[in-house]
Amino acid sequence: MSRIGNFAADDLVGWMAKSPELAAGIGGFSTAVYNKGRLPMRTRELARMVIAYDNECAVCVNTRDADGPAADVGEDLYDHVAEWRTWEGYSEQERLAAEFAHRFATEHTDLRDDEDFWSRCAEHFSDELLTDLALSCALWLGMGRVLRTLDLGQSCSLTIPSRA
Repeated sequence: MSRIGNFAADDLVGWMAKSPELAAGIGGFSTAVYNKGRLPMRTRELARMVIAYDNECAVCVNTRDADGPAADVGEDLYDHVAEWRTWEGYSEQERLAAEFAHRFATEHTDLRDDEDFWSRCAEHFSDELLTDLALSCALWLGMGRVLRTLDLGQSCSLTIPSRA
């Protein structure tokens, strides 16, 4: 049951009409993450899914990218999210993005101070890609928590119309 308004369990948009100016800003931010971000799609999708599980957000867990198959993002990537530390199907960059996402969501100050992590990260990410990863994680963490906390859209499945 929605914690604000009388929104249907599959309504992801109606509640945003309560704050149209802020909703437009989030819409622009989301569009930028999915259409202007420079992360490889597999890296992006794994990081997004790790945060989705950390947030316990059903809509986020059920979301897929329309261009995923063209970018080698199949269900195997999604099926092994909980095994991001060990599943051999993830690259080192993908694994580091997953670690960043998880720690960003659960222990951000420990992450900030972990020199070993930042050293490993520098081997696989440019400053530009790290910036894209951090800003993307900010969107996913914040909006996923909003949706889960307010119990909005938790019966939805989305397809993201982004670029390959």
